Amino acid sequence: MNVKAKKHLGQHFLKDETIAKKIADSLIGDNYKEVLEIGPGMGVLTKYLLANKKYTTSVIEIDRESVTYLRAHYIHLSARIFEKNFLKVNLQEIYPNKQFAIIGNFPYNISTQIVFKTLENKEFIPEFSGMFQKEVAERIAEKPGSKKYGILSVLTQAFYDVEYLFTVPPSVFNPPPKVDSGVIRLTRKENYTLPVSEKFFFRVVKQAFNQRRKMLRKSLSSFNLSDELKQSEFFTKRPEQLSVDQFVYLVKLLSE
Repeated sequence: MNVKAKKHLGQHFLKDETIAKKIADSLIGDNYKEVLEIGPGMGVLTKYLLANKKYTTSVIEIDRESVTYLRAHYIHLSARIFEKNFLKVNLQEIYPNKQFAIIGNFPYNISTQIVFKTLENKEFIPEFSGMFQKEVAERIAEKPGSKKYGILSVLTQAFYDVEYLFTVPPSVFNPPPKVDSGVIRLTRKENYTLPVSEKFFFRVVKQAFNQRRKMLRKSLSSFNLSDELKQSEFFTKRPEQLSVDQFVYLVKLLSE
């Protein structure tokens, strides 16, 4: 029995065992004992995760047909299969006050939402590894000065070190997507707390990039900038020119 890929769930099942093992091996941390795989499908990645005895693997899957397949083929995993929507689940119900890693071949239609949910739970997620549409993976990993550098880059890199690991062609999926995929790894920073309000930091970054072609003195004018700030060299820059640390400094100035 094979599971039929469902377009509305953004499913593209990986069929290349070598790449599946490579993704599973991308988890390198030893400061957690639990791993949660999102959207395992028919378990091509799952089998390699289960083989690693450094941690215990659980999976979360919204597709009932996939859950039925997994329960039939991975009997020892049954108790750790959560038939739930990752975006809606309370992760503390699965891992109460535990550190755990996230991994997966993520559905493209919710991949950025998965990243944002990870950021919301960053105090419990020291490592994250997975496959995205290549363009999204590159945006998350991009450095300042590029058109790809944006909200997702800054907010992720504020708390995690990001590595773009490798590119995956469409031919290794069933059905094949129309674009290349990219695998990235996020490793939580040793000091992942900000010296400013996180809520305000998110607000400033989003507003700056919502008008990314404008200088900061224009895009952030709703913050009632003083004449002195408007004329400062810092506020004549565009958002893609600022590093994460510079955004933190910018938020400090606005807070004051």
